[in-house]
Formats: sequence, structure tokens, C-alpha cells
Amino acid sequence: MIMKRPVLYIAAIITLLISFSACEKYLDLEPQYTQDAENFFENPSDYERALIGAYDLLQSAFLTSWIGEIASDNSIAGGESVTDTEGLHEIDEMRHDAVNTELRNIFRWNYAGVTRANYILEHRDNIDFEGKETILAEASFLRAYYYFELVKYFGAVPLVVDRRLGATEVTEVDRAPVSEVYAQIEADLQYASEILDWTNPVKGRVTKGAALSLLGKAYLYQDKFDLAAQTLDRVINEGPYSLFGDYAGLWTVDNENNSETVFDVEYSGLEGGGYGCLICLEGNAAPGFNGIRQYEGPIYGDGNSYNLPTQDLYDFFPSTDPRRDITVLDIEAFIAAQPNPAAITYAEGGGGHTGFYNNKYIKRKAELGLPDNDLTSPLNYKAIRYADVLLMAAEAHNRKPAANDAQALIYVNMVRDRVNVTPIASGGSQLTQDIWKERRLELSGEGLRFFDLVRTGEAANEIDGFVSNKHELFPIPQVEIDLAGGNWNQNPNY
Repeated sequence: MIMKRPVLYIAAIITLLISFSACEKYLDLEPQYTQDAENFFENPSDYERALIGAYDLLQSAFLTSWIGEIASDNSIAGGESVTDTEGLHEIDEMRHDAVNTELRNIFRWNYAGVTRANYILEHRDNIDFEGKETILAEASFLRAYYYFELVKYFGAVPLVVDRRLGATEVTEVDRAPVSEVYAQIEADLQYASEILDWTNPVKGRVTKGAALSLLGKAYLYQDKFDLAAQTLDRVINEGPYSLFGDYAGLWTVDNENNSETVFDVEYSGLEGGGYGCLICLEGNAAPGFNGIRQYEGPIYGDGNSYNLPTQDLYDFFPSTDPRRDITVLDIEAFIAAQPNPAAITYAEGGGGHTGFYNNKYIKRKAELGLPDNDLTSPLNYKAIRYADVLLMAAEAHNRKPAANDAQALIYVNMVRDRVNVTPIASGGSQLTQDIWKERRLELSGEGLRFFDLVRTGEAANEIDGFVSNKHELFPIPQVEIDLAGGNWNQNPNY
């Protein structure tokens, strides 16, 4: 699944649809299969198979869960050495440029997802069948999801809708203004929310709640606070969601797809790939990579010591907030509290050591025994959970022109009440700060922090090395600019 061609004209799904016989005399044989991209959508199962292919690129979410933390004040890159996954270290130190493997992966993997969704929508009128509208709605959501990832990372990006591009056409497509990309995201999500139901019988599939929640987030990122509040209120008032009672239990396989789940990226825990192709995996690579290096002891499994929480994050939590120890594993404190601490051993990675580990997405012994324990965790990535919806709605109500701080307080205190911490009673700009603080307390370790700091204008104050008017966006990968014929301008100051 790692793409070698310009991302805008990759029709990667074709590889899932075409096979050729292997035979010494293959030149003398008629092709065993004649199905190709142009004659594929001839029955309902073709649309379903293509949709599965479009969902598959969601597996790249593990990388956003890293970068969103490592680029912020929450985590350092870690790992075996500073040259191990060097792109993450560059991002960590705010010295990344247009030649960065991880950023290129974000760019091309999400465009591969766009291409697969476009492939379905390009052929929306081929045939009619029961359930087609739902497939089209899910494909629209997925296209919006991938474009949302692209616009929040890179700003203005090429906008291609309902078609695939050939090799010569890619040089004719320019980066679209951010407003146009968001307009397409909004249109796709509005359509999806009108068609989809609040529940989906297929685990991991998109729902009305997922579409409305992502739409509300897109509005929030554009400072469209009235629309964000209206949209997120619908999720809260009409949807089937509630906060899961056990905050610690949210981060276990046994409690996945609970009442707090709005949209999860589903992982099966199967192998399918390796270190050379993490996107090929059917398991979540993040927990194994985040795990404790050369660990021998109870509860946890061995890992690679990436994405290590900072002292600043640990100290940010009041000692009375139970989310601190659920979010951040203090390894030495943990060892000291065990019945036989002398029997527990681990190693520090050469890429940095803070004494802390991401305790949400971390390999646990209950997950061991899979095809590759380092890479194939079955733990889902919580792309959107109800607590995030409540906090986004609280912020929208607080920041909209006719502020409704009373409603904002209700929402933010629902999140605090779940973990039995003191309610907030502020208002105005202080409430804004309190909501942003609550987002860090509630959502740290989940890949949201960097983008929260950027959209709220707080990044320069909180991130070491962050340069205003530069680091709000990541650079367009230089190889993609080259493949587009040099026609795309680079983001400012790169």
C-alpha cells in the first residue's frame, strides 16, 4: 500500500481488483481476469468492496496520533536513537522541512484515501441498488475525513472531486484555497449526515453522529462558532452517546465501541505488513511503538519507547485528577508500587527518555500473542469520542458572538463530573482558557494537542522552537511539488 506514484492519480484500489496468473507460458494465455477500473462497478458487491478499500486508509491514523502529540508540548519523539524514525525527531524539535518521510506519508496516504473515495463517487450513477445511497454517504464522509487531515496539516491543498487524475493531469491541478477545501468538507459531511442513521449495523462504519461531529469540528477549526454550536448540539441532544463511566477502561480492547464511541478507526490485530510498510498493517502500530523498551514485568508488554510524555504534561495535571495516571505512566513510580519491584526491568531508548509513557495507547499483556506484538495491537484509535464533542460544543458556545456560557459550563462540567473533579464556574475569556485546559487534561495522548494549540493561537507560547507564521502548517513534501511539475508554491518560510 505504500504509494510510489504521485498521490493525486494513484488508483491504488485497482491493485485490489486485478490479478494475473503466474505461469511460464503466460504470454500465450488469455488473461484469467479482465476486470479493471473502468468496468468494475457492475454490481452492489463491487461498491461494497471499493468502500472497504476506502476505509482501509484510515489505518494511517496511528501516525496522526503520534505527530499530534510529538509536535506539541505533550511528548518527545523517543525511540531507539535520534536517527531512528528521524522525521519524528525533526518534527519534535521544530526543524522539519519539505524533505520528511513522516510528513510525506501523511500527504500521500490521505490522498490515497481521497482517491479511493473519489473512485466510488465517480461511478455513483453506474447502477441502482438498495443501500447505494448509504455507501455513497460513507464514501463522502471518508473523503471529508481525509481532506480534513490534509488541510489541517498543509493548509491549501489540491482539491480533486469525483474523479481520478492521470499522470499528465496532475501537473494541471493547483493547490486550492483553504476556504474551498473546507467548503467541500462541509458539503460532503452535510450530505453524509442527511443520509446516515445514528447507528450502523457494521462495526466501525460511519454514522450520522460521526458526520455531524466531524462537521462541527470543521466549523470550529474555521472559527464558525455559531454553526459549530448548532451542529454539535444536535449530536448531544439527538444522538445515542453518553460518557463511559470508567475512564481508565476506555483504553482497553474489552471496552471498545462503547457509549462514548462516536467514530473509531477499527484495528483487527492482524499483521499484513511490517516495519517497512506500517500502512499495510491491520493492527494499530502505535501501542507497540509507545510501549516500554525491553520491558519485563506485569501488566505491560515490551515496546519501542516512542511518543514519550513530557514532565510538563505530567505536572499540568492536578495530583487529585485521576486522569493523570491514566494518561501518563510514571514508570519509576509504577515499579516502586509493585509487590516485587526488583524483578521489573526496562531500558531507556537513545532517542530520549522522560520517565513517562503514553498510558492510553500502550501495549498491554492482554494483547500479547498476536502475529507481531510490536506492530499489531487490536486497540482502536478513538478518532472522535463523546468527551471531545462535549468540549468542542462548550468552546463553540463560549466563543460564539452571542456567548452562552451557561451551556458551555454544563458541557465542560459533564466531562469533569465523569472523573469526579471540581466543577468549573468561570465565564468569558477565563472560561475559554478553562475549556482549553480541560481539553488537554481530557484528551492528551490522543493526537489532538498540536492542532488545538495552532487553531487557538497558543502554539508559539507553548511549543519550544515554534516559529509564528511558519509552523502553523507543515511543508508540502518537496517530492510531491516536483511530481506536480513544480507548479505548487511551498508553504511560507519553508
